[in-house]
Amino acid sequence: MTTALVMLYFGFNYLKGVDFLSATNKYYAIYDNVDQLSVSNPVLVNGYAVGRVSYIRIVQGKENKVLVELEIDSDIILGDSATAILNSDFLGSKSILLNIGNKAKPLAPGDTILAEAARGIFDVFTETAEPVANNVQTTLRKLNTVLDNLAVNSARLDTLFMKLTYTPTLVNRTLITTDEKMKELSASFKQTSDNLSVTLRDLKPVIGNFKTFSDSLKRMELNKTVAQTQKTLENLNSTLAKLNSGDNTVSKLMTDDSLYVNLNRLLLNLDTLAVHFDENPKHFLAPLGKNKKRIEKDRKKAEEKN
Repeated sequence: MTTALVMLYFGFNYLKGVDFLSATNKYYAIYDNVDQLSVSNPVLVNGYAVGRVSYIRIVQGKENKVLVELEIDSDIILGDSATAILNSDFLGSKSILLNIGNKAKPLAPGDTILAEAARGIFDVFTETAEPVANNVQTTLRKLNTVLDNLAVNSARLDTLFMKLTYTPTLVNRTLITTDEKMKELSASFKQTSDNLSVTLRDLKPVIGNFKTFSDSLKRMELNKTVAQTQKTLENLNSTLAKLNSGDNTVSKLMTDDSLYVNLNRLLLNLDTLAVHFDENPKHFLAPLGKNKKRIEKDRKKAEEKN
């Protein structure tokens, strides 16, 4: 009987997750609300069970917070930044998600782990729906403002629509008046065009006469120029004939070389006089200069020296 009770005890605890063959360490976490967490709920690291919830109680001295004892495999080393996150899945089952943290400063068995509560679907929905609700409220307020403005301006819209009913009549009247004006303008333009055609037809003979007159003037000017040129050539031929006849001064200059010879002789004498003046200036500076006899004596002395 005793053996059966012992086997029942160990079997019951084994079904609850108690492993009597492996060593464990106990740690603690304090929550504001455990949301129906119960003993034997698993402790998971990256989805792998490394322990279980071994004990839960209310701490009345600390604002009725909930103390949860975690029984974790001894080969799991937790750092001082480790966290125990209370989690709930879609089916409502609870578990503790363990974040090991930095193992440079490990926790000792019996230490308290930082406790956190995972956000549920309702929390996510609330955070997502809050901006939408705010936008809906803002939109409703704007819609109310628009409706109020429409109510205020309804009388103006009625007046505007009443005026619009008269607009087609005014447009038709304007089109009829414009059509009549266009017909009058078209008739005036046609009459002006006809008058212009008649005027151009009458001007054709005048233009032809003017062209004939212009050609006559051109021919008259050309004939006059030719006559003047012919007269100038005749005068030039007469002048050349007189030069060739030899009975005038210019022809003699052109045909007789005695004038050239005399001019050449005069230039030679002037050159000799200039040389003598340059060499004997005192002969020309009377009364301080020399007389003719002395000049002849000086010439003879110069010749004797030479």
